[in-house]
Amino acid sequence: MKIAFVGLGVMGFPMAGHLARAGHDLVVFNRTPAKAERWLQSHAGRMAATLADAAADRELVILCVGNDEDVRGVVAEALPVLPAGALIVDHTTTSAHVARDMDGLARARGCVFLDAPVSGGEAGAVSGQLSIMIGGEAAAVTRASDVIGAYAKAVSHMGPTGCGQLTKMVNQICIAGVVQSLAEGLAFSVRAGLDPPSVYAAISKGAAQSWQMDNRWKTMADGKFDFGFAVDWMRKDLGLVLEEARANGARVETTALIDQFYAQIQAMGGARWDTSSLAARLDRAADLPAGGGGL
Repeated sequence: MKIAFVGLGVMGFPMAGHLARAGHDLVVFNRTPAKAERWLQSHAGRMAATLADAAADRELVILCVGNDEDVRGVVAEALPVLPAGALIVDHTTTSAHVARDMDGLARARGCVFLDAPVSGGEAGAVSGQLSIMIGGEAAAVTRASDVIGAYAKAVSHMGPTGCGQLTKMVNQICIAGVVQSLAEGLAFSVRAGLDPPSVYAAISKGAAQSWQMDNRWKTMADGKFDFGFAVDWMRKDLGLVLEEARANGARVETTALIDQFYAQIQAMGGARWDTSSLAARLDRAADLPAGGGGL
């Protein structure tokens, strides 16, 4: 397909690479041109000087940008130059109402919009093993699936526009709870005089096992957090969860509390640390404000 890929960050860079290796006619655009230039050093494709140039006459535009306003800006600039029937697939994690707004704008131009947030992190993007949850028309999801399968191990149609983003919110609620529990379990292990590697070996084969445990227990125990999904981004995502919960009446007390724990990590200088840095907060509990469920 004739594809424009917008956003060559930690996730977008390898995702676009998978599309290039699959043989698609690819044009890439990034607000920082140096990233697009670096991408072209190892992949086949063309770099566009402007977003409109990237999107012109493309059958498919894929977004992997930062937030709601980024998506609004990209869609507004791309739609006037897209042909009728073009498909926009947005992998950004945004609010559900932005997805619905973009769907309306796309329909008015004879195009189709799918909200398609991803899970799996940088490692999943590099290995082509992302899980993608999509909201939008079933026929468009089928059309997109053959393409985005280049970097996905699972593509799930969750319902109408916005349902992909709502499912991603559930994903982030669950991750936040698991990571906080791991941090507390690890801190308890140390205070109890246990050997963390031995604890992991004992409990990771039973009901406590999780992806986070298998991939983050050791680095949490070693105090290594300079990698992975940044706390700043997690707080952005949890903010979307809390906003949606206020609107739909869902009770997410634990998620709201963990969001404040992440705020403390930011105050500690860990804005770009991995989300597993909740363990660092417990290590330094004595230096933090009272309250909030600390030790």
